[in-house]
Amino acid sequence: MKETNRILPTLLVTMAVIGFSNSLLAQQSSELRQSCALLTNTSLPNTSISSAEVIEANSFTSSGSNSTLITPAFCRVVGVTSPQVNFEVWLPLDNWNGKYNGVGNGGMAGVISYAAMAGALNRGYATASTDTGHDASGGLFDASWASGRPDLIEDFGHRGLHITTVNAKAITEAFYNSAPAYSYYTGCSKGGQMGLMEAQRYPDDFDGIVAGNPANDWTRFYAGAHLWYSLAMLDNNNEGWIPRSKLPAFGNAVNAACDALDGIEDGILQNPLACNFEPATIQCPAGVDNDSCLTPQQVSAVEKIWSGVNTSDGELVYPGIVPGGEAYPGSWDRWVTGGEPFTSLHWLGGEGFFRWFVFDDPEWDFTTFDFDADLTYALEKVGPAVDSNNPDLRALRDNDSKLIVYHGWSDPDISPVASINYFENVVELIGDDIRAPNYETALQSTQNFFRLFMVPGMGHCSGGPGPDRFDALSALENWVEYGIAPDSIRASKIQDGEITRSRPLCVYPEVATYSGVGSTDDAENFYCAAPRN
Repeated sequence: MKETNRILPTLLVTMAVIGFSNSLLAQQSSELRQSCALLTNTSLPNTSISSAEVIEANSFTSSGSNSTLITPAFCRVVGVTSPQVNFEVWLPLDNWNGKYNGVGNGGMAGVISYAAMAGALNRGYATASTDTGHDASGGLFDASWASGRPDLIEDFGHRGLHITTVNAKAITEAFYNSAPAYSYYTGCSKGGQMGLMEAQRYPDDFDGIVAGNPANDWTRFYAGAHLWYSLAMLDNNNEGWIPRSKLPAFGNAVNAACDALDGIEDGILQNPLACNFEPATIQCPAGVDNDSCLTPQQVSAVEKIWSGVNTSDGELVYPGIVPGGEAYPGSWDRWVTGGEPFTSLHWLGGEGFFRWFVFDDPEWDFTTFDFDADLTYALEKVGPAVDSNNPDLRALRDNDSKLIVYHGWSDPDISPVASINYFENVVELIGDDIRAPNYETALQSTQNFFRLFMVPGMGHCSGGPGPDRFDALSALENWVEYGIAPDSIRASKIQDGEITRSRPLCVYPEVATYSGVGSTDDAENFYCAAPRN
């Protein structure tokens, strides 16, 4: 009884403190609800805020969507910056983590990335997204909005995200009476390009950046990938075009030749660059054409896609995509072949970009593209606005900001080799800057602020035969806030709600190496090490 008498007062005090804390939080939430509408009065340069309203939990449905996003209650701010950069800022009414997370776009942008914003909001972040200055109602790769509008191309290339970031952080501070303690950016594909543009041009905007499968060398990518892969498929009356029905045999042949090179037969190519599979080995016999083989013209198309295209003086315009994952749904069937000629995403992307961004000619014929003169013209005309290929990240380094880039090895859209090339260019520049005596010193200095993670078997931002779910943002937070640099990131493959496989993603140039003990579907049985020659 005496022991109970000692505990009871303490328990009552604890309950009182919890009750007071809950009451205070409820009061703060109520005040924020009342403050939300007042954000329309926020003064920002060349910007107007059209609305600011409370959205209750799990009630937001975007225009044209039938699905309701799962979110906590938030203050939704809608604004536009001249000439027409639309943006939204979402501010949690409860449990703000004190931080900001800007999110990127895909394709040709042109939309607010609501799903990505919901993800950030559910983690407690204030968050924002922009359409980068145009409407993409014409489709994922509609580029007609760029006709006669170099200002909109600038907004799309770099300005839209930057001004949205500045505005969003100001709105966040006005709402909470406190600036974000840390600001992060996350994006993939076009969003990866946006992240690298921030790192290169606006290194003060974010404390940390995650840039996935980045289309950083934009103009060369659209010429040497989108356009070149399309030409390979559609030349000579579409003789090189590969029907989707042939992809299983093609993908299986690649795996049969190269899957076991890493010592594990699992449908994943650990290092596709080591794969020496020759498409001619599955060439159809003379007079035969069925789903088990490729015609000579189709073999040539694959060889062109894997090798890339050179200028007349031998310079590679852009690296080719690499072997692996060809038969996986959403891979070659969507990006490279399409359901029929002139429907692949490579063709839609490349044709639209050069028709409207570069030549601004509704009658332009993609088969006339000259990889010398036309590429030079494109690089001079739009390259400065859209290409985030500058390896000079010293300002980002000097700000003590951090950058994580990841790229799927089985990306059928953006060559993973492009991300390796960019990283190596940064290492070279940093090495020159610090007068490094050798490559290892330059690499270590670069990895103090920039780490690259290659993802075996992952497709374009997700999908593919390999593990494709991982939390790069938490790794970035630990690096920025606690100085814990990520040596690896755990990735999982989830099918029907269950984790079927996991692997560590390693800091390039290290790779996941099997210990020789236990299941090869369990990340615990792998370690990161230099690749074996």
